[in-house]
Amino acid sequence: MIDRSIVLVGLMGVGKSSVGRRLAQRLGIDFVDADTEIEKAAGLPVPEIFRLYGEAEFRRGERRVLARLLEERPRVIATGGGAFMDPETRAAIARDGISVWLKAELPVIARRVLKRRHTRPLIAEGDAMATLERLIAERHPVYAEADLTVESTEAPHEVAVNAIISALAAEWPGLTATRPRRSA
Repeated sequence: MIDRSIVLVGLMGVGKSSVGRRLAQRLGIDFVDADTEIEKAAGLPVPEIFRLYGEAEFRRGERRVLARLLEERPRVIATGGGAFMDPETRAAIARDGISVWLKAELPVIARRVLKRRHTRPLIAEGDAMATLERLIAERHPVYAEADLTVESTEAPHEVAVNAIISALAAEWPGLTATRPRRSA
């Protein structure tokens, strides 16, 4: 049985929300997208929060929302790409959750995010590929501090879900999925 939230971390486009929904369903627990919760709390979409208040204010709100989510019942939480970069948020996740880094290579991320770059404040303007390369260089060493690392590839998201469940079961042998695994 899961007694802590499973927190998916990683860059934009690695599949945190898509994988998170499927993982929660398999584990029989709730799923929540932190960005959606931030939008509810602020009454604004994430790009508008960035535009009106800046990234620093967005991160403060994100920190508060994630702290609240971690204090509530165990669930799967998909975080925004920058959430784990905040030392306070990282400490709260380490204390109250199980962090899983969904790691993807640049071509996978680019293919997924460039088609909707207007919804991604950090790459909405300028050289998106250069920004993604910079974010990978800056963030991957921090994401590597997560409890578990699972590759997010071009394979169906169910492959990542299976890998997460296997990794969780290896670390926490009492954990069982509520639905049978499908072969990938």
